[in-house]
Amino acid sequence: MAEKTLDILPYIIEGIRERKGRKITTVDMSGIDSAAAHRFVICEGTSSQHVAAVADSIREYLLREINVKPYNYDGYTNSQWIVIDYGDTMVHVFLPETRRLYDLEELWSDALVEDYQEED
Repeated sequence: MAEKTLDILPYIIEGIRERKGRKITTVDMSGIDSAAAHRFVICEGTSSQHVAAVADSIREYLLREINVKPYNYDGYTNSQWIVIDYGDTMVHVFLPETRRLYDLEELWSDALVEDYQEED
């Protein structure tokens, strides 16, 4: 019998929302053989400080709630785009203009893209 793995997506979403991260989108690439990960979670902050705070919140929330650490993370130097690697799930926290520039949702448009409702 295969071991059931914990779905970390709800914890990532909550970590984003704890610091008021905006425009949350998931990109399910599990059906694409050439994809770097099975899933991307994409969101944005309003400034480089906010981007770093959202990324910190995600990492801290997963560690505190389910004792999961990322394999790696990068982008804190200028905090325009921070990526957090959780293996099958990659989290991308962008500044809005950097997100538009790289447009990961369009790049992976053959995947299942889902936008989340904004919280007040």
